[in-house]
Amino acid sequence: MDETGRDLQVQDDQLEEASQDVRAEMYMTFKSGSEYFGLKVRYVSEIIQFQAITAIPETEDFIKGLINLRGKVIPVIDVRMRFKQQPIEYNDRTCIIVLNVRSMLVGLIVEKIAEVVDIEEKDILPPPEIGKSDRTQNQYVYGIGKVGDTVKLLLDPVRLLNDDMTAAEQTNSMSNEEGEV
Repeated sequence: MDETGRDLQVQDDQLEEASQDVRAEMYMTFKSGSEYFGLKVRYVSEIIQFQAITAIPETEDFIKGLINLRGKVIPVIDVRMRFKQQPIEYNDRTCIIVLNVRSMLVGLIVEKIAEVVDIEEKDILPPPEIGKSDRTQNQYVYGIGKVGDTVKLLLDPVRLLNDDMTAAEQTNSMSNEEGEV
């Protein structure tokens, strides 16, 4: 490869690294109760309109059931109930954020999508340790993102779904097996 080819390859590599850095700092924010939460955009597969959910018997209250998304069966979790907030009636602003976590698709029911924001590493603080009541919610929050004059509670989707991963894995594997038939 000549010098020009190497220069172009280096530039391509640098552009790819820069675009990955930008994605790492982009957060999808949504409202739950009076709080705004953020998820790294790289985990968000898509956002869909709320749709009919098939309930699963004998599961936690916050696991609302399953949806069929273009032939894939996806478990769906109500974020408000996961955080032990009062449930609300779903409306036209309610939507489902489909996350891809560890190659599994899981839906999060949220009140409404707020915005996509860029939060730099220097603007992310660790969550405060205030008391026992905060520990349940803080176990899912890995940081507090400063955005202008507001803050967003940044969620770790792996921790948020950790208890539910076994059910999600089973549902995703059943869905994949059915798709192969």
